[in-house]
Amino acid sequence: MRMSLTKAACWLSGALLCVAAAPGLASAEPVKPTESVKATTRATADPAYKVLVFSKTAGYRHSSIDAGLSTLRELGSANNFTVDATEDAGAFTADNLANYKAVVFLSTTGDVLDAAQQDAFESYIRGGGGFVGIHAAADTEYDWPFYGKLVGAYFQSHPDQQNAKINVEDRAHPATAHLGSTWERFDEWYNYRTNPRSTAHVLASLDESSYSGGTMSGDHPITWCQNYEGGRSFYTGLGHTDASYSEPAFQQELLGGIRWAAGMAQADCRPENGYQSLFDGSSTTGWEQAGPGSFDLADGTLTSKGGMGLLWYDAKELKGDYSIKADWKMDGDDNSGIFVGFPASNDPWSAVNNGYEIQIDATDSPDRTTGAVYGFKAPDTAVRDKALNPPGEWNTFEIRVTGEHLEVFLNGVKINDFTNTDPARSLQQGYVGLQNHSDADRVSFRNVRVKTTYSRTGEVKGVNGKCMDVAGGKDDDETQVQLYGCNSTAAQQWTLPGDGTIRALGKCLDVRWAGTDDGTKVQLYRCNGTVAQQWVPQDDGTVRNPNSGKCLDAEGDTWGDETPIHLWTCHGKANQQWTLPS
Repeated sequence: MRMSLTKAACWLSGALLCVAAAPGLASAEPVKPTESVKATTRATADPAYKVLVFSKTAGYRHSSIDAGLSTLRELGSANNFTVDATEDAGAFTADNLANYKAVVFLSTTGDVLDAAQQDAFESYIRGGGGFVGIHAAADTEYDWPFYGKLVGAYFQSHPDQQNAKINVEDRAHPATAHLGSTWERFDEWYNYRTNPRSTAHVLASLDESSYSGGTMSGDHPITWCQNYEGGRSFYTGLGHTDASYSEPAFQQELLGGIRWAAGMAQADCRPENGYQSLFDGSSTTGWEQAGPGSFDLADGTLTSKGGMGLLWYDAKELKGDYSIKADWKMDGDDNSGIFVGFPASNDPWSAVNNGYEIQIDATDSPDRTTGAVYGFKAPDTAVRDKALNPPGEWNTFEIRVTGEHLEVFLNGVKINDFTNTDPARSLQQGYVGLQNHSDADRVSFRNVRVKTTYSRTGEVKGVNGKCMDVAGGKDDDETQVQLYGCNSTAAQQWTLPGDGTIRALGKCLDVRWAGTDDGTKVQLYRCNGTVAQQWVPQDDGTVRNPNSGKCLDAEGDTWGDETPIHLWTCHGKANQQWTLPS
């Protein structure tokens, strides 16, 4: 909605950094961009900044390091950042690292920093520095726990180089927004020792059915980002081959990762588990247009046209607590919004009068601009401006409802906090919709998804109609979880509180020692917030532990009372099918 217009928007992208190169570093000379790098040049330049590229190897040395360094220099020349390159670990001092917005580990291997250098780098990250890891950066510093958590996962193995299909999970992050929903290419595909999904935000993952040699049980992240101990970390497993660095799509991924790590672009890099898609880009099934105008669907993107109308998801009414996420982009001073908490109606004004709109508008008054609860509460505009990407770039909203309390997050940063006190309106029951405002306003949306975070309690039913049961009804740590005939006892009453855990008898469903092997015991254990107690229901009826990438499984092939439940490679057969409380 737009009532009045004040041309007062300002897009912040960071501070200008002017520093001299440290002794011993190779500073980039002006480089004429290649045609492929020209394609990655941004229309609006970032303020000038510096990036340190570190490529020391104490193990296997990739021949592609030279090609990677050349491409990074060209990207810098085309996009207003200077690249200093070094293989001298002596560059890792507090004074020198302070010159850089981001540090790139370009296929480093082995133990490359001593204790003092590690301390300096840790302080740099904790002070807000950026890290970019490329390919063998995951094959580095195995005895440095801080680094292992920073990179997200360590290398384990790889099959022969081959073609594979990548599923692009996030098309809003600047590293992946230019990609389609899938991407087929040739590279060396790393397997990792652990799955980073529970601690990092996965941007892209490998389709293990598209190639030979994947060992991560069908959940195989290959590019991810995270906010870590005050800094930003971006990692991609791509980039083994020399040819990779001539690919415009990979160059754009590197540029986006560097810009985000350096704070020049914003994105929501919080871990994301448990969301269900309302719009995945393939169709508008379940959505209905109310009022005039419409949305065009192309390239997995809905773009508003005409109005004033509302495209609303009539297939599901949201009740209780929930979180809505949606990626959006406007080309200029455009207008749209996301409505929540309104009753079913083919009149778009019903949503206006009975629900709440989270506004998208570059230049309206504070209570009617981006991040506002339209007409009710303005966002914290200073915080909003720092979190906001400018027109032409993607942003992500999270709209989180808890009771009558509504919070708005922009690119992972909280910008608004509102409590409904109107008895005629309620956030605890209603629908979600996307506004198409007028012919003059074109706003695009991708990847609309929901997570129901309200608590649900009841039986968890599995194969042969039996229930998941705590053996003997005991609440002792390490008590075996099993199948048993449903009997309505407390040992079979499981609560899903919306935080990824599954609970009974005051304790959590737990993978013993956070194991990842087939056959690892599933037990009851005191709740501790670890990856061993995170469970994500899948659309195919399975329940997956993201840390291991494996599924909740009833042991064996005959399933009577007292059949143990354990972890097993996901296959989706009867003994991995579970019905959760509704």
